[in-house]
Amino acid sequence: MEIPSSARIKQWLENAYFADNVTHYTINKGQTAMQVWLEMVNRTPSWIDRFMMIRNRLATLFGLKNVGLFSDIIVAKQACDYLTGDRVGIFYVFFNNEKEVILEDKDKHLDIKLSLFLQPEGDLLKLYVTTVVHVKNRLGKVCMFLAAPVHKKILPASLAQLDAMD
Repeated sequence: MEIPSSARIKQWLENAYFADNVTHYTINKGQTAMQVWLEMVNRTPSWIDRFMMIRNRLATLFGLKNVGLFSDIIVAKQACDYLTGDRVGIFYVFFNNEKEVILEDKDKHLDIKLSLFLQPEGDLLKLYVTTVVHVKNRLGKVCMFLAAPVHKKILPASLAQLDAMD
């Protein structure tokens, strides 16, 4: 997996049940990691939110939590206003600086961390999006069995939207 050595997400890779990393280039506008994340979720393809609605309905039938939608953000809230513990889409802010934002969702079954790390390369910005999941029990393994294939479709589709309107 290609992850910069200065990315904080690396410390959670050990013993991960699932880890995934996607890289993507976008235009370097001097934006922060949180600004890129917010831009991405603001442009979430509608099929992803529809999928999350179905996921949430099914999850509640099995006693799992409704995590909301990727696009569940406060549009008027600026990237610099997000603090540790604030909700942003389906995640909570775990760590946030200019180069990296780590978002988290955890419950009694899973501990999920998603990092968006920025590496400027002149006029371009190389994005490293890393997902790390630690499973806590059998139900967590079942959840990951179902979620992993969808995750591999959602992330590239969301990243592709970053440049769709530039």
